[in-house]
Amino acid sequence: MTVSTTLPDPPAAPVTLDRRDGPYGEVVLRRRGEVLEIIANGCFLMDTSDGRSERLLVDAALAALPADRCAPAVLIGGLGVGFSLVQAAREPRWGRITVVEREQAVVDWHRSGPLAEISGRALADPRTEVAHADLLDRLRAAEGEFDALCLDIDNGPEWTVTDGNAGLYSPAGLAVCRTALTPGGVLAVWSARPSEKFEQALRNAGFAGVRTEEIAVARGVPDVVHLALRPPLDAA
Repeated sequence: MTVSTTLPDPPAAPVTLDRRDGPYGEVVLRRRGEVLEIIANGCFLMDTSDGRSERLLVDAALAALPADRCAPAVLIGGLGVGFSLVQAAREPRWGRITVVEREQAVVDWHRSGPLAEISGRALADPRTEVAHADLLDRLRAAEGEFDALCLDIDNGPEWTVTDGNAGLYSPAGLAVCRTALTPGGVLAVWSARPSEKFEQALRNAGFAGVRTEEIAVARGVPDVVHLALRPPLDAA
């Protein structure tokens, strides 16, 4: 028997497609083989290799809403590589789909760059609106506007891309999220790892039905989606 000594090909080296300096630091789009990656301030943010957890972010939020809620409005915090937007646009039950993205570079990569292959049809959906804005600023102007908030702007509440993002997960930031929801609306937050501390912060902020759904990954702890509801009788 002949034993092969051929070694597997080494992983492809990343190729930088675009690099921008913006008000929140550096953002980079690069390609590694067939995979596109977004890097923010030197921190890996997300890539196009899978997307299961980004899709679950949207599906879990919709499943948590009453089935008879008509054309619910969803806000997606962070355009990223587009998986969450695409999943929302595939679902006819969603009404208005608002995507908030603070990095103009990311919007450009979707509108006229390499990420357009993923999100082009979803961006053309008449229900879709893309807002180039800071997420907290947009939420502060959204009292009772959305039935669901699907937030994926960091690697998690305890692993933020920039220090300023921590305000979103603070008591004041979570109060803004709650107020932006309709009564009975759902907050869904993506994270690269579970956080009991964040679950308690959600309860302390007046959310109900707090739970965490896990998504298995190839190595390490699972990705998760934290889910919480604005109580139906909450008038805050």
